[in-house]
Amino acid sequence: METTTDTTLQAGDLLTEREAAQVLKTALPTLRNWRAQGKGPRFRKIGERLVRYHRADLLAFTQGAEQ
Repeated sequence: METTTDTTLQAGDLLTEREAAQVLKTALPTLRNWRAQGKGPRFRKIGERLVRYHRADLLAFTQGAEQ
């Protein structure tokens, strides 16, 4: 029996910094710099250390950058 894993991301999925950087096709330090400067996509802080991004926010950020 073969099992498959669904790796498709839905609009509400929370992504790690690394996953967000991959979606945006940018380096992780660049994403962190954007966040520190208030220039990047919206993010959520969970506790003191965890940072997560909604896929929909990443898509909105990329669409805004294209205009």
